[in-house]
Amino acid sequence: MSFFGSVYDSDLPARSRSVYMYLKDRTNTKGECWPAISTLCRDLHLSRRTVQRALRELEADGFLSTTRRHRENGSHTSSLYKILR
Repeated sequence: MSFFGSVYDSDLPARSRSVYMYLKDRTNTKGECWPAISTLCRDLHLSRRTVQRALRELEADGFLSTTRRHRENGSHTSSLYKILR
């Protein structure tokens, strides 16, 4: 079985597949990672809007869940992404 088999069999656009593979490659043993959107943009050479669109598509299709995280002072930090399949 392929490490990325579920995304290969999907109808997701290339942008979403690319973001999914990036996230899955960086997950811990719990299937979680937390790169900043700016890091995703820089590493994948994609615009911020493209990455945001891909994340929404992945979440809508059940490939990942996103949890917004906040610092103690209430400011936003990178989101937590959990790979679901």
